[in-house]
Amino acid sequence: MTEFIPVRKAGIQVPAFEPGSVPRHVAIVMDGNGRWANERGQTRIEGHKAGEKALLDVVAGAIEAGVEYLTVYAFSTENWKRSPDEVRFLMGFNRQVLRERRNQLNEWGVRIRWAGRRPKLWLSVIDELKTAERLTEKNTKLHLTMCVNYGSRIEILDAVNAITQDVAAGKIKPGSITEKSLQKYLNSNYLPDVDLFLRSSGEQRTSNFLLWQSAYAEFVFMDTLWPDFDRRSLWQAIELFANRNRRFGGAVDQPKSNNSK
Repeated sequence: MTEFIPVRKAGIQVPAFEPGSVPRHVAIVMDGNGRWANERGQTRIEGHKAGEKALLDVVAGAIEAGVEYLTVYAFSTENWKRSPDEVRFLMGFNRQVLRERRNQLNEWGVRIRWAGRRPKLWLSVIDELKTAERLTEKNTKLHLTMCVNYGSRIEILDAVNAITQDVAAGKIKPGSITEKSLQKYLNSNYLPDVDLFLRSSGEQRTSNFLLWQSAYAEFVFMDTLWPDFDRRSLWQAIELFANRNRRFGGAVDQPKSNNSK
């Protein structure tokens, strides 16, 4: 009989976040696996193995904090440029992690979704992603989207190409496309806008991740390398997010009073 890990970890208490201060949708670029391993005299592959444990703890932390959507960058369309050995490992490792962790995540009430493209992606990885989706499709505690073979520019380009085909077929009137209708053509069209965009390792860039969805996201860049990340790192980022003033393009005139004579 499988023994499941509880969501809560002994001795670690989630902060008492103010109502409405927790981001609904958190997107994470899990960066720093290779550097973490190299600093320890190990190969990049060992860093990826260590990073998997960090992800599981962060998922638990998201559940405890009350996050509804967690989207993670597992393998980008640009990652095919890495060495063949590393790509082979990542494909096999993604497949293995999905197979080994899907029951645990299902026990936690997590719904697993996949965002990404089919071309080039191993069929065995697609099979595991689809199996995880089917197993967890009724769960509502947390929506976890695994972005595998994903790139935001190509996601938008694929949407535009699909729209032009529907225009040519007479299904859509030219000039009638809105932001809302375009979003329906995105591969990740079920996701709400990103509230908190989080990146580990100290790098400060989006790396072609959820560009459309992150138009009004708050960005938090943390120096911690991904394998050293845990639920407390996520909670720290949420606390930083909670202290931001999100105006969504609006502004209120608040001139400072001048009491000087």
